[in-house]
Amino acid sequence: MKKNGPWTIKDSEVKYENPWIKVREDRVIRPDGTDGIYGTVHISAGVSVLPVDSDGFAYLINEFAYAQGDYEISVVSGARDEGEEFLAAAQRELREELGILAETWTALGKDKPLTSYTDASNHLFLAQGITADDTFLGDLNEPMTLYKIPLADAVSMVMNNEITGEVTALLILKTHLFLNSKGV
Repeated sequence: MKKNGPWTIKDSEVKYENPWIKVREDRVIRPDGTDGIYGTVHISAGVSVLPVDSDGFAYLINEFAYAQGDYEISVVSGARDEGEEFLAAAQRELREELGILAETWTALGKDKPLTSYTDASNHLFLAQGITADDTFLGDLNEPMTLYKIPLADAVSMVMNNEITGEVTALLILKTHLFLNSKGV
């Protein structure tokens, strides 16, 4: 038996696993002393990037969100390769997904979505001083459309519930506050 805060884990069983996620079911003793089960999902740590150009335009993507079954406007995001630094992963993802390089990178913290049942974390980055990578060919496995809009419009879309993805909304709002605090 192992303690996890006020919970006691009697045993665990991996129910499903692939290179990106692992679903585990724990047989537990709840904080009230009763027996139960608790399911958790391990998701590899990832990165999300919001490039903003010198004119204040944010570069978002519109892509099909498989689990949601619909298209979604979001920031560039992806998993970190094993042993890869978070900044290097952010730089790679931005180049792979949009063909954009950036001179200046600002770490804006991390997001921990759905903490009741996942240990996922996503490191957030603002990319500035952006230029196109002339060698960019695109990724046919992740078809997406560039969505370039003023950052202020992206903030309005978050506040009007037109952009609803947690990581995307958080990164847009953090970027907006960060740039405003710098007088940009």
